[in-house]
Amino acid sequence: MSQKGKEKKMRVNGVNLGNWLVLEKWMNPALFEGTTAEDEYYLPRQLSKEVYEARMKIHRSEYITERDFTRIASWGMDAVRIPVPYFIFGDREPFIGCVEDLDKAFNWAEKYGLKILIDLHTAPDGQNGSDNGGICGVCKWAQEPEEVEFELTVLERLARRYGKREGLWGIEVLNEPALPGMWAAMDIQKRYPPMEPEKGVGSAPISIEFIRQFYLDAYERINPHLAEGKYVVIHDGFDLMIWKDFMQEEKYKNVVLDTHQYLMMAEMYGCEQTIEGYIDYVENHFAKEIEEMQQYFPVICGEWCLFNSLACGVDTHGGQSVLNGEEGAVEEKMTPEEKKKIYNAVSKAQMAAWNKGSGQFYWSYKLLTDTVNTPGWIGWDSWDLGRCHDFGWFLPSSAEQM
Repeated sequence: MSQKGKEKKMRVNGVNLGNWLVLEKWMNPALFEGTTAEDEYYLPRQLSKEVYEARMKIHRSEYITERDFTRIASWGMDAVRIPVPYFIFGDREPFIGCVEDLDKAFNWAEKYGLKILIDLHTAPDGQNGSDNGGICGVCKWAQEPEEVEFELTVLERLARRYGKREGLWGIEVLNEPALPGMWAAMDIQKRYPPMEPEKGVGSAPISIEFIRQFYLDAYERINPHLAEGKYVVIHDGFDLMIWKDFMQEEKYKNVVLDTHQYLMMAEMYGCEQTIEGYIDYVENHFAKEIEEMQQYFPVICGEWCLFNSLACGVDTHGGQSVLNGEEGAVEEKMTPEEKKKIYNAVSKAQMAAWNKGSGQFYWSYKLLTDTVNTPGWIGWDSWDLGRCHDFGWFLPSSAEQM
């Protein structure tokens, strides 16, 4: 029996709480002021212990609060995906843990009728070499058996702590492991140069054979602690179609396949930067592939957004920002009406694609980058679901109707 046969009715309409418990500098540059750090690994290494801990405690207490959960629920959404770091339990110096913040999130979610997908977003020494993996230009975690085991213990501890909670939707085993295709397409170490070149030496993409075994091992560690109806989520490594023969045995229940599909990635693969070009690509690639894979797993699009180069008014070369050395638009080239037309069109097409599967989580709930006063960030406000909602670009409450 296919995974779809086991879970026909599952559908999720959610948003990511990005840059809360896992930092991404581009989403809140002010947090990195006074340092040359480009990622979370180097931030505590360039600040005093006192300053680092004060910044983190203030950030975590203010970035997401109870009010945000009430707002998300008011939009008609039913879930949040929360990226968490491998040091969530506070056992990897110099980082400080954040499990108490996740505890609060569960209390808020249960109070306001939301579910949580816990997403283990980073790994020691990196699983993808990007800033969102915690350390730029380094991807050596899979080569270090003791760190692989550590990651499994984190997953098991999360499952023990939250597996029976009403608010748990599921646990995602690992965010965006860089398989060979994406490692090459993104040219990772050029796009995200390692701060210490010697630390980046030996970095390499993660093999399909390795990540498959890791997913099997993670399932065995997580599943015994989960209440009935909770999901174990695996990421496709940006290679959606290779998973047809994986975990199809009857013993693997409630397994969900997560794919991340961005228009900026479509641009990397030659998508024309027009409304018609985006819609054509979404319909003939995103939608078709998700519909096909839905025969094997419930498929969610765990990350997507409205961001595209057309609305920015400049080719972003696959979503590269001023932090990647890219020059952004110096002035708005679209009227508010023109921009709304673009975003309405691409949101409708994308939601139709995600609804070929089992739902979606927008990336991200909020963005603290000042896209008005900081040169080069025109068009990046579309990463912020709050702004998308307020400007009428995309209404989360309409997701089920599209």
